[in-house]
Amino acid sequence: MTDSRATLGADLHLDLSAGRGLRAGLTESLREAARSGRLAAGTRLPSSRSLAADLGIARNTVAEAYAELVAEGWLTARQGSGTRVAERARPRRGTAAAARARPGARRPPAYSLLAGTPDLGAFPRAAWLSAARRALVDAPNEAFGYAADARGRIELREALAGYLARARGVYADPDRIVLCAGFVHALTLLAGVLRARRVREVAVEGYSLDVHRELLGRAGLRTVPLGVDGAGARTAELAGGEAGAVLLTPAHQFPTGVALTPDRRAAAVDWARTTGGLILEDDYDGEFRYDRQPVGALQGLDPDRVVYLGTASKSLAPGLRMGWMVVPAGLLEEVLAAKGRIDWASSALDQLTLAEFIRSGAYDRHVRGMRLRYRRRRDELLAAVAGRVAVSGIAAGLHAVLDLPAGTQDEVLRAAAWHDLGLETLSRYVHPDAEVEPREALVVGYGTPSTSAWAPTVAALLASLP
Repeated sequence: MTDSRATLGADLHLDLSAGRGLRAGLTESLREAARSGRLAAGTRLPSSRSLAADLGIARNTVAEAYAELVAEGWLTARQGSGTRVAERARPRRGTAAAARARPGARRPPAYSLLAGTPDLGAFPRAAWLSAARRALVDAPNEAFGYAADARGRIELREALAGYLARARGVYADPDRIVLCAGFVHALTLLAGVLRARRVREVAVEGYSLDVHRELLGRAGLRTVPLGVDGAGARTAELAGGEAGAVLLTPAHQFPTGVALTPDRRAAAVDWARTTGGLILEDDYDGEFRYDRQPVGALQGLDPDRVVYLGTASKSLAPGLRMGWMVVPAGLLEEVLAAKGRIDWASSALDQLTLAEFIRSGAYDRHVRGMRLRYRRRRDELLAAVAGRVAVSGIAAGLHAVLDLPAGTQDEVLRAAAWHDLGLETLSRYVHPDAEVEPREALVVGYGTPSTSAWAPTVAALLASLP
């Protein structure tokens, strides 16, 4: 090409600037055209062969650019329909939009910063499919039958034992790993075991998820709150109490975003050893620390008093329904009895796929890539809100806490609703019996938006802040 501008259709120009490389230039030009609206949603793009001929470049260059933009969510590619610009949510403002929603239906917001969900568009589909194919080819015939071991497939338990020991400092014997369908399933099993042991109270963090507290309550267990400050849960409050177990998020407290300090970790373990209590460690996003190496799991301090709970919900996707417990030896038989003789909860093929995904190194590569992506998002969020609100919590995970000026929280929520932005306040997570200082703050899930939705979502947030 003698000209760096090529025409696609009547008026669209693609800037393949020198110095970026042809593929990078083409990818960025198409991305910007979709972002700015010059390529309208639903527009069908030329075939890779046709566009390559028009631009005078290799067909593989166009195909790779298309594939990258499909993975990011800017384009869609379906057999028989070609490659098209993806549909993107538009802001739906004010009460008129709400009136158009079906009565009784909960319409998701156009933009979401609700915490608890990773970037679902970043799920490694191609790598997962490759792992699934290899796992299917290598699967023994008995894997297609009823599961004989309630702990789950040995292949995944062995892969997890190696990974957790290496990445999270967990003492994990494959025989003491129990696979389950996510954290809630694991907590349900443990609640039943605690109830059978005549435990009546479980201590939880004063800021915590209501769904977990309600689950424990339905099992007949009373939850008592521990204070939470800049050093994490006040575990010294366990001494002298009647709790027989405590549920903690030590690596990255949810939702305040602080880490449990070493002295408070030690206090929790000392309490468990002294009283025979049990620590339930929710390591929900322990792999994602951005300012230093991730702190090791609390379970490493005393594997006989700590149940380690992890999932693939933040690192991969919650839709996999894949979680695991590393259970103390003295608790294993009771947990297995609660789960049943047959593993009904998780697909054997999904377990084999995740095992292959970990063994092949694809899981490590994916986590490293997502760690970089989420770190960049956090940095961009902090830069965007600088001078307007304060950000608290460690540089970790998929969410941040924005502390608002006094008296502005209700105004921000009204503005967010007008901009069709999903937001939650820190007060939404307070235990009903907890004594906390009034604090106006937002819990912002920066991991939630897709790549294509990130910029407009941040814009909606900025438009909502005082």
